[in-house]
Amino acid sequence: MSTSTVSPTLAERSALRRSISNTLKGSAGNLVEWYDVYVYSVFAIYFESQFFSATDKNSTIYIWAIFAATFLMRPIGAWYFGRFADRYGRRLALTVSVSVMAGCSFLIAITPTASQIGGAAALILLFARLLQGFATGGEYGTSATYMSEAAIPGRRGFLSSFHYVTLVGGHVLAQLTLLVMLSFWDKPDISAWGWRVAFGIGGIAAIVVFWLRRSMDESLQAESIEAAKEGRAKASGSMYELFVHQWRPLLLCFLITAGGTVAFYTYSVNGPKMIQSAFAGDDVMTGTLINLGVLSFLMVLQPLGGWLSDIIGRKSLLVFFGIGGVLYTWYMVTRLPQQHDALAAFVTLAVAFVILTGYTSINAVVKAELFPTHVRALGVGFGYALANSLFGGTAPLLYQGALKTGHVDLFAIYVTVVIAVSLVVYVFFLKNKGPNWLDGTRQ
Repeated sequence: MSTSTVSPTLAERSALRRSISNTLKGSAGNLVEWYDVYVYSVFAIYFESQFFSATDKNSTIYIWAIFAATFLMRPIGAWYFGRFADRYGRRLALTVSVSVMAGCSFLIAITPTASQIGGAAALILLFARLLQGFATGGEYGTSATYMSEAAIPGRRGFLSSFHYVTLVGGHVLAQLTLLVMLSFWDKPDISAWGWRVAFGIGGIAAIVVFWLRRSMDESLQAESIEAAKEGRAKASGSMYELFVHQWRPLLLCFLITAGGTVAFYTYSVNGPKMIQSAFAGDDVMTGTLINLGVLSFLMVLQPLGGWLSDIIGRKSLLVFFGIGGVLYTWYMVTRLPQQHDALAAFVTLAVAFVILTGYTSINAVVKAELFPTHVRALGVGFGYALANSLFGGTAPLLYQGALKTGHVDLFAIYVTVVIAVSLVVYVFFLKNKGPNWLDGTRQ
């Protein structure tokens, strides 16, 4: 066999190994950052009484209002880290964002309770969560960009799907942490101090990831970084460039995200909370096991969706999600809280997760394909963060408000309508396959 025949094969294998290595390193950081995000929602019912008076009837609303408030910082984080990543590299931006997450997790873990320092406890919690929202805003766009750029052509859907494998994996780890604690400690112990351990774990893991990310390859060309340092790359990471010359893909990114993010938080945050409530009391362990199992199922689905998109195209999966979301959301939101049989609860949410995979498994690469390199991290992050703040982060708060006022049906209609709007975009404004900016060509 000639050298000319062997060399390309060896080069392709080497490129694939390097792509997988960078994907794993990028994924590890994503996993830890999203663990830090979801440990709040998983342990909220346990630490609620530590930050607000047990006699306050609105304490649950306050806890979820803080959860929603963090999303206000995501566009700011997306702007800051997106601009930074487009000018000075993806790797450095990701390293800084995970450092911020670690510090905030440690801060929450050591914050005194309301009985010790009064309302200052809630203010510290809010401050720490706002900073985490800032870091998460930068994490999403930069990591989605990095993992899409690090993936080799023909396998981008599969490799970039690990962005959501680890995003969901963070939720799975948070649920697993709770399960382990429930196996050894009583609920009062978790409420008293166990939740502090959960946040501390996130902080320690983030320090480990800090060192991992330092060894990642940089996906932004060295020439681009050097040009930014010398002040020659005025358009790189520029909001003016984004809003004036790239407003169409920015608007498309926003509309693609709107339906996906409201479905994601309705299904993957509100859904487990519905199960947690349905199996409260003596069945708390059963509820936690169901949530752990069904979220693990969602995590496993992501590579399958990404792999499928490499074969049939991205648009096909998004349309599947849109149609499924429009048809199934009402049933899930209204019926899941009434499911007290473990298998029925699992299946009800699992079906929702199959539908959701049509969006989550490919949303990173779909958005990355929309933007040229010099504004990719900023465009992906900012478009996502705006939609995420308006529709995703508010979904748990709106659901709690709907529960309190007895209008869960209106919440289900709202989610369905937002998904329907995105479905129109998927059908009429996206192509299934073809040249894109990741290939270096316009769509």
